[in-house]
Amino acid sequence: MRDTDFFRRWMAAAAAVVEREADRLTELDSPIGDADHGSNLMRGFTAVRAALEAEPPASPGAVLQLAGRTLIATVGGASGPLYGTLLRRAGKELGDAAEVSDDDVRKALYAGVGAVAQLGGAAPGDKTMLDALVPGVAALGTSYRAAAEAADNGAQATVPMLARKGRASYLGERSIGHQDPGATSSALLLAALAEVAG
Repeated sequence: MRDTDFFRRWMAAAAAVVEREADRLTELDSPIGDADHGSNLMRGFTAVRAALEAEPPASPGAVLQLAGRTLIATVGGASGPLYGTLLRRAGKELGDAAEVSDDDVRKALYAGVGAVAQLGGAAPGDKTMLDALVPGVAALGTSYRAAAEAADNGAQATVPMLARKGRASYLGERSIGHQDPGATSSALLLAALAEVAG
């Protein structure tokens, strides 16, 4: 079973990996976006870490809801609403339980991914964060490590894709040959989850 501390550690690990990879995320965003994905997410997850320390939530669901609300409030562009929706919806799904099973985590993230797809109007193959999240969450049924690997493979698979959603879609054919920054940061989020799950 996973308790509140597990989810706090996940958000702390996510903040650390985003900070470490911020320059790479911005580099990926440079040719096909606004060149601010890394700095935006770093600002958001730094704020998440501060919010969780200032007022520690009492349940796993509350941790994710607070993290989601904080990302929506602090991250510009599409990333804030999309990541915020992912975590808020997952947190809502977990409810008020003090401990949740790995299957609960999978179902909650599945609901979160569905909410992201609805909000962004995207599907796998559109060269978005869903290309990492969908296979990643599907692999959670196997293990956290498998989820992180599937998400990373999904992010790498965006390189030859034509972007059909988001800022990159304005570039048409020129979006081909670049790894999607949103899929990359989504893979980092699941890598952080696998790290704390051990």
